[in-house]
Amino acid sequence: MQRVRRADTSAESALRRALHARGLRYRVQVPLLAKPRRVADVAFSGLRIAVFVDGCFWHGCPLHATWPKRNAEFWRAKILANQARDRDTDARLRADGWDVIRVWAHEDPEVAAERIAKAVEARREGRSG
Repeated sequence: MQRVRRADTSAESALRRALHARGLRYRVQVPLLAKPRRVADVAFSGLRIAVFVDGCFWHGCPLHATWPKRNAEFWRAKILANQARDRDTDARLRADGWDVIRVWAHEDPEVAAERIAKAVEARREGRSG
């Protein structure tokens, strides 16, 4: 597990390139909650939009998740704990006024970037109006 990237995965990089190509500027690896520590993969801090790119295995993707046969109890507990942490993070951030967007690693980065761009535009319009 030490070799697994926590940041700058290929899915994150592809998404950031697609966002940048749309003219969107953002911050990367932004700590949003101190205790417990939670870090957004991409954040539009001024607009309070947090984006998380979730790996299919680690976060239990409904389309691609697999349950390992070796050490099955450990992995099931690990993945379920990740899902519970994700729900807790979403709830805490939303309670604090953040818009939370979750993107699966398997999603087309262009489609995900378009979804995020729409959320950014909606927040900008809400601010000025």
